Amino acid sequence: KVLADRFLAAGFAPQDVALLVPTDHPTKGNLVVRLHGLGKGRPILYIGHLDVVEAKAEDWSVDPFSLTEKDGWLYGRGVIDMKGQDVAMAVSLMRLKREGFHPARDVIVAFTADEEAGGDANGVQWLLDAHRDLIDAQLVVNPDGGEAGMKSGRKLYVAVQTSEKNFLTFAIQATDKGGHSSRPTADNPIYRLSAALARLSQFRFPAHLTATTKQYFARRAELEQGQVRADMRAMSLGSTDQAAIDRLSAVVETNIMLRTTCTATMIDGGHAENALPQRARATLQCRVVPGESAESVQETLQTVLADPLVAISTITPASPNPESALAPALVRAVEDVAHSIWPSVVVLPEMSPGASDSRYSRARGIPSYGIDAMFDDLDDGRAHGRDERIGVVAFKEDVEFTYRLMKALAQSPSLADN
Repeated sequence: KVLADRFLAAGFAPQDVALLVPTDHPTKGNLVVRLHGLGKGRPILYIGHLDVVEAKAEDWSVDPFSLTEKDGWLYGRGVIDMKGQDVAMAVSLMRLKREGFHPARDVIVAFTADEEAGGDANGVQWLLDAHRDLIDAQLVVNPDGGEAGMKSGRKLYVAVQTSEKNFLTFAIQATDKGGHSSRPTADNPIYRLSAALARLSQFRFPAHLTATTKQYFARRAELEQGQVRADMRAMSLGSTDQAAIDRLSAVVETNIMLRTTCTATMIDGGHAENALPQRARATLQCRVVPGESAESVQETLQTVLADPLVAISTITPASPNPESALAPALVRAVEDVAHSIWPSVVVLPEMSPGASDSRYSRARGIPSYGIDAMFDDLDDGRAHGRDERIGVVAFKEDVEFTYRLMKALAQSPSLADN
């Protein structure tokens, strides 16, 4: 409601500022704002979630839910993910309205609920189901799926995210009849599960390069030197050189771009200190490269765990999440805007290892791209973490980038089809 009032005060007509709330979830409202164009192309839709992950005040050096500026930084839960980007979208749309800008196509911005909580009222999903006409567009720009990387203060790249890994969660469990702890047996479920997890810890899924990741490595190589550059160029050409794959796999940043991953995230077992466990259970979170099936991942896990008495079951199934084709006109627009502010940065396509609301729009057939220029240090990323922060200058530059890109895309005669 506060944000809606800001748009109304900025001159947007009431019919173009829609506050939409599911009747069964009155605390999870969504705001859709439209800047009308000249009808020379289908609309562009920007999406941004308003909710944030939880933060424990006792873990932070500042109040996580009060914006604090200190020593050139802005601290607070969500400043990176993604309150800062929400502000950039809102300010940019209001600025275009104030300037009397008449774009070729409509620009729609949807501020949505329930992305971080993973709850039962996701705003993008609900809007697509209940109000598709309000947000139907040629393409989606989702800053939450974007990334702007820097190291040691050096700005490296702005990514155009075309795809993201599917998340898929399994439970693996070993069971036994149990008994008194004074009579241990070899069938102890904790030992059996531990052995299976140890085998998984040493396993890597096969390298699987997509159209996006091949282009990612081609552009990423421009930022590297020596062997790393050569290895990345080899990946961009689809090389199966195992030595190059192994070297890139040794670095988390590049390993996750090469393959599907599954890792243990939770473990539980036993029921009393003086009793043999009757059950031991672990949660495996998998991030699956687009094009691989949940069934193939589960079959691989069964082979790797190598114990027929360790059962696998699905906790969270995968959902459709197709790759969006990399549109050259869109990439050129991002390059032009990025280079107008930072001439030396590289613009590269990217597959995100994490998930965003773009999975809902992609599943509904709307090409969706993660684009953001809030530069964050790759070696000190604090999104979802303690003392989340973003540089004051980085924030201001992202606001300007968002404005310029929104204006450029709104004027472009073609975006997703060439």
